[in-house]
Amino acid sequence: MRNLSPRELAEWLKAHRPLLLDVREPWEFEICHLADSQLVPMQQIPAWAQRADPNQEVVVICHHGIRSRQVAMYLEHLGFSNVINLAGGVEAWARELDPQMATY
Repeated sequence: MRNLSPRELAEWLKAHRPLLLDVREPWEFEICHLADSQLVPMQQIPAWAQRADPNQEVVVICHHGIRSRQVAMYLEHLGFSNVINLAGGVEAWARELDPQMATY
């Protein structure tokens, strides 16, 4: 698993089209999220992983990067080969790259 800062991820996304996997709760996602991200709350990840492509590039996202790191480690344990954690989560993304993004 790689950890990328918001700036590193923004640069990396210029050349890659991964699945942006947001593992927060629906109420959190409604407040703010990265464009084109898919919401799969953390407790639903085991079921999601059974039908997902383990070779797909996946960026895991949460509020501060803690839940996403846990999910990224879990996905790697299941055999997912290209997993990235957004270090600092959407909070850091808003602070560093998108000050107009709502925060909570």
